[in-house]
Amino acid sequence: MNFAPLPSVDAAAVPSDGLVLDVREDDEWAAGHVEGALHVPMSDFAARFGEVAEAVADGRTAYVMCRVGGRSAQVTQYLTRQGVDAVNVDGGMLAWDGAGRPMVAETGSPAFVL
Repeated sequence: MNFAPLPSVDAAAVPSDGLVLDVREDDEWAAGHVEGALHVPMSDFAARFGEVAEAVADGRTAYVMCRVGGRSAQVTQYLTRQGVDAVNVDGGMLAWDGAGRPMVAETGSPAFVL
């Protein structure tokens, strides 16, 4: 089989108004995430696909992110097969944080990548 290369983007290049889809688990999300991101853990993804489809229904690109890029790569591959315009964020939240991009936490403490 011949698969097209997975579309990906550097964390620093994600537009500030882009739709970030965070597929990390709840504890990772609570510690620190991109403000305004859509949180659909990979473990819930199949059951909650409708939320994602609705978020991209207007043709928006989904910038898929996890901690380092492995889980998000799997989800990006799934989404592109469903006809969704999705790109994997290279390096995930660690790269996002490393690029100095803003994060928020659910805990009220300073945000960090778990």
